[in-house]
Amino acid sequence: MRVLGVDPGLTRCGVGVVEGVPGRPLTMLGVGVVRTPVDTDLGRRLVAIEQGIEQWLDEHRPESVAVERVFSQHNVRTVMGTAQASAVAMLCAARRGIPVALHTPSEVKAAVTGTGRADKAQVGAMVTRLLRLDAPPKPADAADALALAICHIWRAPAQNRLRQAVALHTAQATASKGRTA
Repeated sequence: MRVLGVDPGLTRCGVGVVEGVPGRPLTMLGVGVVRTPVDTDLGRRLVAIEQGIEQWLDEHRPESVAVERVFSQHNVRTVMGTAQASAVAMLCAARRGIPVALHTPSEVKAAVTGTGRADKAQVGAMVTRLLRLDAPPKPADAADALALAICHIWRAPAQNRLRQAVALHTAQATASKGRTA
């Protein structure tokens, strides 16, 4: 499975591509940051993020995209920018028919480090170890994007099985109600 991880942000949007399957060594195919100037109009910044993500999608052809789920912070401006960049990433993937998964920061940290309360340095260290890199990717947004991709590779099979089980249960319950009506 090839996954593009996106750590959304208006100034720095981390992107990273990881390939692999659960239980096997993973391979980093690319990592970087899509940057936009703070003093540029919001619309132009969003277009620049779109163009950057589109380039990553063109170059790496991921099977799915994992985006950090936006959570409430104290700074509403930061949340809005993060949410807008997140929406751009989801739109780019959806336009191409690529499935999108959202993962919370604590879910990603727990998957990669074993604890949902890990700090940026711990996440960077584990990403470095898991992908057999010489040094942690810089800035932290890039390491976080790789962590999102790793989390998705490891968790997607179980999540898919759960979704299938729920769908089967729902279909059976609906069929059962239809027979008793």
